[in-house]
Amino acid sequence: MTKTILLAIFTVAVLLTGTIATPLGLIESADALKSKGTAASAINSKKVCGDRLCSESQKEVKSEAKKKEEVKSEKKSESAEKAKEVPKKDAKAETMEKAKEVSTLKVPKTVTGVITSVQDPGQGHEGHQLAIILPPSENTYRGHVTYSASENVQLVALHGPLKDGMAKGQPIWTMDGKTKFGLTFIDRETSSGVWQFSGNAIAVHTKNMEPFTVTYSVTYTEHSTSSDKLIKGTVTSKQDPGVGHESHQLAILLGPSEKTYSGHLTWDASEPVQIVTLLGPMTKGELRGLPYWTADGETFYALILVPSKASGSTMFSGNALALHTMNDTPFTVSYSLVLTK
Repeated sequence: MTKTILLAIFTVAVLLTGTIATPLGLIESADALKSKGTAASAINSKKVCGDRLCSESQKEVKSEAKKKEEVKSEKKSESAEKAKEVPKKDAKAETMEKAKEVSTLKVPKTVTGVITSVQDPGQGHEGHQLAIILPPSENTYRGHVTYSASENVQLVALHGPLKDGMAKGQPIWTMDGKTKFGLTFIDRETSSGVWQFSGNAIAVHTKNMEPFTVTYSVTYTEHSTSSDKLIKGTVTSKQDPGVGHESHQLAILLGPSEKTYSGHLTWDASEPVQIVTLLGPMTKGELRGLPYWTADGETFYALILVPSKASGSTMFSGNALALHTMNDTPFTVSYSLVLTK
């Protein structure tokens, strides 16, 4: 009985040992097969090569990588070519070029010639004749012209173009009704003379329909809109702030300053004006018996008041410059002013 029991126990132990050992052997065989790249149909695996399946084409992987490298290389080449095409900016050269342009404008130019007039192209001037000496320009001309015509002529300077709403009663000149210029019109009732001017165009004019001939010599400089020597515009007068001038109108072109201004003014107003120049400031004692202007009763200026027409051209020098009327209704003036100091 005892032998029988021992035999049974031994048999069971052998069977258990076989049962455990068999799966371990299978696992080791599968790992070995996988590492060798051999198909193991028992566990439905595939051949593995390193970090990917051997079924994946190495050529395809290499081809994709090569394509990416080629694309990168092409982009670099294109960028390099574009960089070559874009010219490098030479800041110094640009600055020198701009300075050259400005200095060229400041150099006086002299033009001499003979012109036969043509029909004035301005609206409302169709029955007049015009001889253009300096054509319309964004720059402002400043100079003088000596002329001799075959008949009495008028002198014309244009200022502008005017901004919208700036045509307020002063004479204007326009070809199309859109682009408008202030019109300075000076009639000296002579056929020859010398005229100092400033403006965006200069011409000689008659109110006749028959052409005339004019010989001239003009010396001028050009001043760009950015020049600190050029002041131009259109202004409407306000009540004169001077003590004793409360019922008068004043259009200040250059405000009172300790600095002395000098230059040339050409203007075109909606009515006859007086040219005002102030000198000072001075003490009231220094001005005893002389006309003066003061806004506060403390700071005094000598007052020079020159009657003039609605349009004209003049040199000036002083510590302030304005146009003035003794009326209480506002006037409008277009002007070009070039400082020489």
